[in-house]
Amino acid sequence: MAERIGVIGLGRMGRAIAATLAKAGFSVTGWNRSPVDAAEVITAPDLATLAAASDILILSLFDDAAVGEVMEHLLGCDLSGKLVADTSTVRPETLRGFATRLATAGAGAVDAPISGGPEMVTARTAGMFLGGSERDIARFRGVADAIAGAVRAVGPLGAGMAAKIANNILLAGSLQALKEAVGTGLAAGLDRRPLMAFLSEGPAANGFFRARLPELLGDSDRVGFSVAGALKDADLFLDVTGRLGVDTPAMAAAKASFETVAGKGLAGQDVAVVIRDIWQSAGRDG
Repeated sequence: MAERIGVIGLGRMGRAIAATLAKAGFSVTGWNRSPVDAAEVITAPDLATLAAASDILILSLFDDAAVGEVMEHLLGCDLSGKLVADTSTVRPETLRGFATRLATAGAGAVDAPISGGPEMVTARTAGMFLGGSERDIARFRGVADAIAGAVRAVGPLGAGMAAKIANNILLAGSLQALKEAVGTGLAAGLDRRPLMAFLSEGPAANGFFRARLPELLGDSDRVGFSVAGALKDADLFLDVTGRLGVDTPAMAAAKASFETVAGKGLAGQDVAVVIRDIWQSAGRDG
């Protein structure tokens, strides 16, 4: 019998996870703290009802505080035989801090953060990092494979979140490097479209640049990942790396770039606006 899935948090990512799993044939029920228009997902009235109707509980929440609040509520429910999987972007120690109480309640846990936005989950091209015991990862693997195109087990509980943080530091640093490269090219008199075409196709390009080229050029206003979300994550990443004693100047510079465009009222736009802002500010938006 297929595992019954409960998705906690029906924002853009949570809805994409729920819809993708339902399309794959899983029985999916959702719950959100505030009312949400999610016609594609059957919703439960409360967490207790959701927990009773689910074998695997997937968290897709905004931050550590939200995960902690939901976990406290779930631990008041009967979790015997259930598995909690956290796909949120939070600190490695957040779910790990509940591991002992979950084990006492008879439940397992995996951290399963996703690399990629809701549209990549819908297309099953996202990545997922798994942290947890071999048994819990094996149990969740079929669900993970239905959500993501590339799934990697990277270690014990908390390791998945650590891998996601490392991955996103690379992405943020790459975006900052692209900003500096584009700024240099424009200052030297290069036209932005040929410049962006070369940078997205040349040896220094990566998948993020290629996938985001329409947004980087201003040809699309799609929001894959907002500046506000990037700022939230940047604070988290810098806190984690600071506690680990790792110097991350590229991440700090990227955060400053996010703050600059957010200060111009662009926090709701895709992070590609960091690049567009360069030529728009210079009057080179043609």
